[in-house]
Amino acid sequence: MPRPGQVKSSTGERFSDRIALGVLTRAFPPELVDEVVAGCGRVEQRRRLLPARVVVYFVLAMCLFSGQGYEEVARLLTQGLERERRWVGTWRVPTTGAIGRARLRLGPEPLRVLFARVCRPVAVPGTVGAWYRGRRLVAVDGTTFDLPDSEANAGFFGRPGTSRGQGRSAYPQARVAVLVECGTHVVFAADVAPLAVRETIAARRLFASLEPGMLLLADRGFHDFELWRAASATGADLLWRIKGNAVLPVLASLPDGSYLSEIFAGHDRRRVDPIRVRVVEYTLGPGGGEEIVYRLITTVHDPSAAPAAESAALYHERWEIETALDEIKTHQGGPGHVLRSRHPAGVEQEILGVLLVHHALRDLMHHAARDVDCDPDRLSFIRTLRVVRRHVTGQAAFSPLPTRRRTPRHPV
Repeated sequence: MPRPGQVKSSTGERFSDRIALGVLTRAFPPELVDEVVAGCGRVEQRRRLLPARVVVYFVLAMCLFSGQGYEEVARLLTQGLERERRWVGTWRVPTTGAIGRARLRLGPEPLRVLFARVCRPVAVPGTVGAWYRGRRLVAVDGTTFDLPDSEANAGFFGRPGTSRGQGRSAYPQARVAVLVECGTHVVFAADVAPLAVRETIAARRLFASLEPGMLLLADRGFHDFELWRAASATGADLLWRIKGNAVLPVLASLPDGSYLSEIFAGHDRRRVDPIRVRVVEYTLGPGGGEEIVYRLITTVHDPSAAPAAESAALYHERWEIETALDEIKTHQGGPGHVLRSRHPAGVEQEILGVLLVHHALRDLMHHAARDVDCDPDRLSFIRTLRVVRRHVTGQAAFSPLPTRRRTPRHPV
């Protein structure tokens, strides 16, 4: 007698072959997921209640419905097929423990490959707000995710110290560096690392995704000679804020008020290997009050290609990456959100799932904005998230309800 998870329809399909997630299935079609799963060697040797393709979609669904328990997410994926009589037979909802073991079998690699295959910049030449004089605006930044307090997570990722230096934080944290397309908020490169890995090191791993025709924005926390050298070597142009105490000799004054200068490696005391940069300085602040001095350096040396006033205004587009991270952590995840995964491999898998879901939402918003020729920033991420959640639950004929979560025997 076949197991419930192996019940077939009259066409010979398995129940799990019919699983779909609306917008997420559009962004990550079954054929692509199957190809990625096979390429990563995760194809099952025997029929399971939770085949690898279903587990991939489960991870995406749990990152869309961050407040739901494992078993409710599993019902969301499948119950509607029975209620709409699109399936003859029964399908047993897996237990929390079974789902945890299935996530362990899958591991993070298929999600990593799926991210690399799908998550690219999406702006086209007509996308409003995504370009500056033919250059695609992108930004780099980092953030942290709170993790469940398990020995495995604490041992691998580490904990931050408290603000007063007394003890350590209640939660381990993972460091995540990202590249974001400013005009669409699409994350197109990401690196997940332990907290001890410096933000600049994690960011450098992303530079393979930069290319000529991009203009990379970064705040002063990323100013580092070697990091600048590595980023500029990709052919992308750079516009970074620099620390106020950096020594920038004036080599030549330019008509727009900017000037040419040089930066050096911190260990290069003889200054024999400089990099030529152009410097833009300006102040912001209320009249008569305290003003903040901004100093920007750029690879665009010709002031006619990026005048100082425009460069100063352009730098503040970097805040779009802060907005994208807020969408991911506060709205998609929820205020005070702590990831589910109690094992490092599951943490990376889950973070990649969160980023994949955000990419699907933002790509959908980009297409909607193009249809009406407006800036994607004018569309509400929160409303889009709600619409997509309703669409998925409506498709499954199921309204998710909170449930009591069980502790899996093999947590991930």
